[in-house]
Amino acid sequence: MSDTKKNIYKPSPISGFPEWLPQVRRVEQQWFDHIRAIFESYGFCNIETPSVETLDALNAKGNEGDDVDKEVYVIERLHKEDGDKEARLALHFDQTVPLARYTAQHFNELVFPFKRYQMQRVWRGERPQAGRFREFYQCDIDVIAQDELPLHFDAEMPAVIWEVLSSLPGMENEEFQIQISNRKILMGFLDSIGVSDLELMQAITRYIDKLDKLPQETILTAIGEEVLQRGFGVQKSLDIPEEIRPFIEICAQKFQNSEELNTALTNSRYINTSHPMIAEGLKELAFVMDQLLHLPKGAVVADLSMVRGLDYYTGTVYETRFIRDPLYGSICSGGRYDDLASSYINKKLPGVGISIGFSRLFDRIRQKKQLPAMSISPADVMVVLPSEELRSEVQSLGQVLRKRGFNVEVFHAPSKIKRQMAYAEKKGIPFVWFPPFDADGVHEVKNMSTGEQTQADAETWVRDA
Repeated sequence: MSDTKKNIYKPSPISGFPEWLPQVRRVEQQWFDHIRAIFESYGFCNIETPSVETLDALNAKGNEGDDVDKEVYVIERLHKEDGDKEARLALHFDQTVPLARYTAQHFNELVFPFKRYQMQRVWRGERPQAGRFREFYQCDIDVIAQDELPLHFDAEMPAVIWEVLSSLPGMENEEFQIQISNRKILMGFLDSIGVSDLELMQAITRYIDKLDKLPQETILTAIGEEVLQRGFGVQKSLDIPEEIRPFIEICAQKFQNSEELNTALTNSRYINTSHPMIAEGLKELAFVMDQLLHLPKGAVVADLSMVRGLDYYTGTVYETRFIRDPLYGSICSGGRYDDLASSYINKKLPGVGISIGFSRLFDRIRQKKQLPAMSISPADVMVVLPSEELRSEVQSLGQVLRKRGFNVEVFHAPSKIKRQMAYAEKKGIPFVWFPPFDADGVHEVKNMSTGEQTQADAETWVRDA
C-alpha cells in the first residue's frame, strides 16, 4: 500500500463573509419572516433582482461616488475564450441601483406608486470591522411615483421601521431612535450665507456630520481651514465659520417635535427661516414629524446635523441609532430623492426609501447574546425507528403528523433507543414518538423537557406548550 499522505485543505473563515450555525440561522430566518410580514402589512410587494448588474448599469447611476467604485466586486469566468464579448458584470453594492434599473426596464408593467421591498445580499470590498461585512443583507423598502410623490410616504417610512425594530426578537432591551431631517434646510442655510460651491458645501457637511464625535470649536476651525485651502480668502475663512456657528449650535440638539425645532430656529436671529428653501424644508419636516406623533415619545427626533448623500437625497433623510451606543453608527437609513432612474429612462420618478442594515444589526444582537435561544433542528417530533421491518410504518406515521402541520424527523437507522434519544436531545427536538414495537403495543410520546411520557394517537395528538 502507498504511504503517501493525502493533502487536506484546512477550511477557515473568510473575513467579512459571515456564516452561522443552524441554531443562529434559524433566528435569522425568524427575523426575515418578521420583517417580511410587517413590510407586506403596509402593502409593499416583494421583488428580487439578480446578484449581478452590468458595469455599464452601475456606472450609469453614478450617485455613490468614487469611494463605492473602489469597493465593487467584478466577476468573470475563470476560463474565457479569446474574443469573448460578454458584458462585464459586478456584484451589486446596494439595492438602489438594481431598483432603478428594474423600474426603468419594467416601467410599462408596473403600477405607480410602486411600493416594493427587497431583502437580499449585497457586496462591498471594504475593510471588515465591527458591524461591517463584505457580504451582508439589506432589507429595503421604497415608494416610487411618476412626476410627484405625496409627502405622507415620507412619514410612512419611519412608522414601518419603528414597528419592525421595536418588535424584533432580541431587541427587547435595546433603545433606539429614528433621527429625521430635511436636506433643504441645510442646503438653504448654506445658500443663505453665500456658500454655493458644491465641493465646499460637501466639505462643510462632512464636518457637520462629525458633531457626535468632535467638539463644535474643532469643527468650526476645520471648516475655516477648508475655506482657506479652497481659495476663498483669509477674511472669508474667518467669516464663514462664524456665520455657520448658530446653525452648528442648532445641529448639536435633538428636537422631540416640529414646534421645538421651529422655536429654536426662530430664537436664533442669525438663521433666516424665511429663506425659500429653508422654509420649504421646515414645512416638509414638520408635516412628517406631525404624522408620527402616535409613536412613543422620543422614538423620532429632528436632528439637523444628519448628512446623507449630498448629491442624491433631496428632501427628507433618516438615520436610526442606538441611544446607549450612538457611536455604533446607523442601523437603518434612507431618504427622499427627486429622480430614481433618470440614467436609465426619460421619466421623472421621485421616490423615498429606507434600508435596514440587517446583518449589521443582527450580528450586534448576536454578539450581545440577546438572540432568542433556538434548537438546532426545526423538528417538533422525532419518531423512533425500532427496527428495519417497521420502517414503512414509521415513515407513514411521520407523514400523518406532517399533514397535520408538525415538523417531523424520522430517525435514520434502527439503532439502540438510547442512541436515538441522545440524538434528539442534542438537536433540541422537544418530543420523541415511540411507535408500537409489536402488534400489542401502543403509541407513546415523550416530552423531552419534562420527561413525561404518555399514550398518543397521530390523528389527534396535540403538542403541549
